[in-house]
Amino acid sequence: METRQQGFLDSEPLREADEDMASEINLNNCLLTEEEREEIQQQLAKLEEEISTLRQVLSSKEKQHAELRQKLGVGSLSELRNNLSKGWHDMQTSTAYKKTSETISTAGQKTSVAFTTLGSAITRKFGDMRNSPSFKSFEEKVETTVSTLKTKVGGAETGGSFEEVLSSAANASSQDTPTNNLTDSSERP
Repeated sequence: METRQQGFLDSEPLREADEDMASEINLNNCLLTEEEREEIQQQLAKLEEEISTLRQVLSSKEKQHAELRQKLGVGSLSELRNNLSKGWHDMQTSTAYKKTSETISTAGQKTSVAFTTLGSAITRKFGDMRNSPSFKSFEEKVETTVSTLKTKVGGAETGGSFEEVLSSAANASSQDTPTNNLTDSSERP
């Protein structure tokens, strides 16, 4: 069975407790000579130094990478925009989105049909109501009242449009209002 070993950069740094435990295991499980032990410790120190150097190089390369991206105008905002765009596209192509979209579309169509049916029913009811004897009686009373108002406002003249009746009423009321001329214009200083 093959197991994948984790690299140095992938792992977290060792803590002192981990180092103590590792040295106890190594000492207890294998019998090393003093020379072998020193050689292994030298190799370990060398590896730790290389790891530190690689981290410094990686940090330098990341800084250089960021500077070059900044010069090209590729910043975190454009990355965010690209990520959002990709995420939106991925979402729209997902099965769940397609099913939801179809369901909403179907619901919208059914709602539209329901409102159309409701509108037709209301229109039919208003038509029925308008043809009812109660409404006809009400309509006649309104027509009589309007005709009476036209006669009173328009004087002996009957008929004419509503605008004409309003105009004649406005003329009649302006003739009844007293003027502000209390004195002759010749007497004014």
